[in-house]
Amino acid sequence: MTITGHATAEATSHYRDRFPNAALDHFRPQQHLTLSSIGIGTYLGSPNDATDQSYTDAVIKAVHLGVNVIDSAANYRFQRSERSIGKALEKLTGSGFNRDELIICTKGGYLPFDSAPPTNVRQYIEETFVKPGIASFDDFVGGSHCMTPAYLQHQLDQSLTNLGLECIDVYYIHNPESQLSHISQSEFYYRLEKAFERLETNRQEGKLRNYGVATWNGFRVDKDARGFHSLVQMVELAQKVGGEEHGFKFIQLPFNLGMPEALTLLNHEVAGQPVTLLEAAAALEVTVVASASMLQGRVAKDLPATVREPLGSLESDAQTAIQFVRSTPGITTALIGMSRVEHVEENLQLVNVAPVGAEAFAKLFS
Repeated sequence: MTITGHATAEATSHYRDRFPNAALDHFRPQQHLTLSSIGIGTYLGSPNDATDQSYTDAVIKAVHLGVNVIDSAANYRFQRSERSIGKALEKLTGSGFNRDELIICTKGGYLPFDSAPPTNVRQYIEETFVKPGIASFDDFVGGSHCMTPAYLQHQLDQSLTNLGLECIDVYYIHNPESQLSHISQSEFYYRLEKAFERLETNRQEGKLRNYGVATWNGFRVDKDARGFHSLVQMVELAQKVGGEEHGFKFIQLPFNLGMPEALTLLNHEVAGQPVTLLEAAAALEVTVVASASMLQGRVAKDLPATVREPLGSLESDAQTAIQFVRSTPGITTALIGMSRVEHVEENLQLVNVAPVGAEAFAKLFS
């Protein structure tokens, strides 16, 4: 069964109203939608039936507790994470929640495999992509990453099938900086332009609403680094292929207590002034979503009082790490990988806790 529709301003506002006890600023207006300040990610976990079910249960619980941003990627757990979300959406839409209350996000770019890693990767590529004419071996940079228009089209269509959806709310090109180890900056932006053209076509056809890039290093390095991404140049490309009403409205990058570059590194320039990535995004009206908010737990343990106290002396270090990200000016949603209901219940106690204000946040850097 395909679930029709997409997130809307009215329905996401209605979702916010379901939670009258939610703290001020847990829900945030962006891109004519209302997004929760915490989202559920689906990256880690074994590719087995038990983990599939655990993710399905976790997504359902998260939506019931005040999270309407759900994030995945085709390659997460070999497409199984998307399929787990699809099962959750089917149950949610059959039990009182509407599709248009939820912001569903996914990504394409890496080889996804199917349910499990193949015994012969080259044969998998040949049978799945080369013989059907979707991509050539040369299109896969480093043997694993591709962002040609035809490949992204195949991945988008596959993700729609996996999720059981008619339309995806945010579709990211996944870690495009992977290309820059093998090609020049000029070739990179040419490829990105062609990718954006295809994504704009899919917007017109109703298969996606917004698009962007989900990066690891691209926005976190110095502007002279080989793998640097210019958000300004990306927006200009989107305007070139999509006009002023283009769909390049979201970016995703790691941001946490150990990786604060989006807030601290002056690697962009807007109106002739050096600015951070977060400042550039605000000026360009691009919404920023944080991945790796707890860096797989590595920044969520043994936190000192100088960190815990400004962030509210919360019950756990995990909550403190999440609170840092969702309290950062310019970050709309902090994604947290949560494959178990008990983690959802612990972390989402923050739905009823306000992010800290600017004065308390500034103490972290004094």
